[in-house]
Amino acid sequence: MSKGVKVRQMSDYQQLKVFHLADDLALEIYHLTQHFPNYEMHGLISQMRRTTVSIPSKIVEGCSRESFNAYRRFTEIAQGSCRELQYQFSLASRLNDVPSLLLRNACEAHSAEVERVLSALYRSRRSPS
Repeated sequence: MSKGVKVRQMSDYQQLKVFHLADDLALEIYHLTQHFPNYEMHGLISQMRRTTVSIPSKIVEGCSRESFNAYRRFTEIAQGSCRELQYQFSLASRLNDVPSLLLRNACEAHSAEVERVLSALYRSRRSPS
């Protein structure tokens, strides 16, 4: 099948484990950032929330596309957002904004798990023949 050829929608995002992991991560980040200092409201809090919401959003958008290449591209973008979030955790830690080491470690581990599952999904989805 050539590039850009339309196929049926790639999958139902609600049936993907990675969607539920990413959705849970978004909720965790919202809870975590509630405890950040108020001066970060328009800085790191806003950025981390936008980043984490983009992960499940890109999974949903990719699943709605009829092009296999578009589906893979949105999966790739979601992976990039996971990496972006990991950097933001690192920055927040160095700024001493994260209130609890245990909470930070849990969120970082969850983010890494989402990235691993997204990576596996990307590798497993080969172009239809």
